[in-house]
Amino acid sequence: MRWSAQELDAEQSAALPGLVTLSNLVRSVTTPEFAGIRFHEVLAKTALNRVPGESAMPFNFTVNPYRGCSHSCVYCFARGTHKYLDLDAGRDFDAEIIVKVNVAEVLARELAKPKWTHEPVALGTNTDPYQRAEGKYRLMPGIIAALADSGTPFSILTKGTLLRRDLPLIAEAAQHVPVDIAMSVAVYDDELQQSLEPGTPSTAARLATVTAVRNAGLDCTVFMMPVIPYLTDSVEQLDRGVRMAKDAGASEVLYTALHLRPGAREWFLEWLERENPELVGRYRTLYGSRSYAQKDYRDWLAARMRPILRAHGVDRRRSPRARPAFAPGPTAAPTFASVGGLLVGELPAASGQPTLF
Repeated sequence: MRWSAQELDAEQSAALPGLVTLSNLVRSVTTPEFAGIRFHEVLAKTALNRVPGESAMPFNFTVNPYRGCSHSCVYCFARGTHKYLDLDAGRDFDAEIIVKVNVAEVLARELAKPKWTHEPVALGTNTDPYQRAEGKYRLMPGIIAALADSGTPFSILTKGTLLRRDLPLIAEAAQHVPVDIAMSVAVYDDELQQSLEPGTPSTAARLATVTAVRNAGLDCTVFMMPVIPYLTDSVEQLDRGVRMAKDAGASEVLYTALHLRPGAREWFLEWLERENPELVGRYRTLYGSRSYAQKDYRDWLAARMRPILRAHGVDRRRSPRARPAFAPGPTAAPTFASVGGLLVGELPAASGQPTLF
């Protein structure tokens, strides 16, 4: 699980200020392969995070092998979680990545306990489990094996094409436990996608991964999340995105408008001021001091999306029993859950069908 000595460029003996309180910090490393990124290896004390309180989500447990994400999506709702370590929600979130190097072993022990009731576990609810570091640390195969061996259903939500590496293992797991897979593909303009999500695989690569998932005999939901107001919400853009997702093999397409929670809000608006300053005033009107867009906009977006989803046959037609584990059931109002100190946001679509960020 560790970086090889040949690849190691620097090993930090002094942690960042926000990490000095982590008694489980093993070391901090950099490597030429990941220029500008530092990995902080920690020994996890627990792997399963319980969603506290009464949640509208259809899962009560998550596993997050990483904190921070080199995908660097400017709108990522999880950015604010880095502040718990006294790290900033901008560059630090993109470049200071916490790696729970023993997470699979800890998870296997927790799942083996007699009190474990085999509830569904969600992967990818905070930061992406298939971000680039996973190619080196290879934490997901052990996590998937632990879940499948214990008879625990699970879901995976990712932007990472590295998912394809584990498709044989996931397909095998699906023979024994319910498995839900979703690929997040929000932006279908290559230039805009690279500006908004500079560390992610291309849209074409992600759609090819959707096809690979289907070829492995698994369903794959596409999350067209978030729809970016005034940048990706024209009829032509939405129809093109849904059509491309369908052509790639998407079982269904879920969507919702951009959500601007503190941390993500400041970082996204800084990007907007730099790249599309003419839209700043419109965003102030649309969002005000709220984290989610005005209801009128969400109603407008739903009215625009419903016929597109129906026309391409990727609207939500499945029964609640078959609904993906990461798609919450109906709820009356936006809610937010803190998962093991990390935030999972849930926002109802205007159509009354809420979707998970």
